[in-house]
Amino acid sequence: MSDISIRKEGKAGRITLTRPDALNALSYDMCLAIDVALIDWIDDDEVALIIIDAEGDRAFCAGGDIREIYEIGQSGDPTRARNFWRDEYRMNARLFQFPKPIVSFMQGFTMGGGVGVGCHASHRIMARSSRMAMPECGIGLVPDVGGSLILAHAPGRLGEYIGMTGARMAPGDAIHAGFADYVIRQAEWPALKADLIRTGDPSHVNEAAIPAIPGNLSAMLPMIDAHFGGGSLGEIVASLRSDDSVFASNTLEVLGRNSPLSMACTVEMIHRLSTTHDVRKSLELEYRFVYRALDQSDLMEGIRAAVIDKDRSPNWKHGLDDLPDDAVDKMLAPLGENTLTFEGDLP
Repeated sequence: MSDISIRKEGKAGRITLTRPDALNALSYDMCLAIDVALIDWIDDDEVALIIIDAEGDRAFCAGGDIREIYEIGQSGDPTRARNFWRDEYRMNARLFQFPKPIVSFMQGFTMGGGVGVGCHASHRIMARSSRMAMPECGIGLVPDVGGSLILAHAPGRLGEYIGMTGARMAPGDAIHAGFADYVIRQAEWPALKADLIRTGDPSHVNEAAIPAIPGNLSAMLPMIDAHFGGGSLGEIVASLRSDDSVFASNTLEVLGRNSPLSMACTVEMIHRLSTTHDVRKSLELEYRFVYRALDQSDLMEGIRAAVIDKDRSPNWKHGLDDLPDDAVDKMLAPLGENTLTFEGDLP
């Protein structure tokens, strides 16, 4: 497949995303190819660890291929989109639970679906210039691919803030929030990969790491904690409106651009997941939203405004102040026989 390169080198299984012109956006076929490789390598004694990287400097993976999702939505049959998410989430779970070390090298931007490939590794590397985000609420989706679980265990109320605003994280912020582990100079990546391929020993990652520069979000944490501790979107918005600070004003401006339904569901998901570390529970909860997304959420309108017409003026179903009381419960209700399951040979 031209969009992804999967092979074995030395003691390493190699997965390289090769769509740099599309910011290595993750297609359905790429998800399936990664999953097959993981299954093949679980019991392969020649593979001591896995290296996940990507071509180009602009992005490790800027997200899932939302144009593909939009085209599916336009067809009127959501089946392929639901299958895409189902199989992507199963692949995310396999990465999270994989019994061998996985080292991910995340240059440029890592967003959305890229988090599901790079941030479930055991050794998650960024360069000083790398940036990370979960901007799903801006297109009418929710933080998914298991990212909701990471957000649920971020310090204080940082998870709610990152998930609702889509804030971009520099390496120090990403490490603080639980999305990454190391900063390593990008110029040293080729030599480090060569060492990993030769030795199969992930301790080389620790030896190459440099201190992360503290990010802006860490400094903002007192303000974030003060306003994002509410039990719902409405409570968070009310808290921000009661404050005349620059932080509150800027944050309200960001929230005003995003889908109220998505943000409200994001808050609820983070709260539900705060007592578990089971990635399958987070993926199953995320799947409840995406299963309904094409016809019951703001997703199609969000993609239209962001990448199809590019007018940046989405017409959301609801405003910040008129979200129905039962809207979140409807989107996150159990799916019955359509519940996401993890059958087969997940480790």
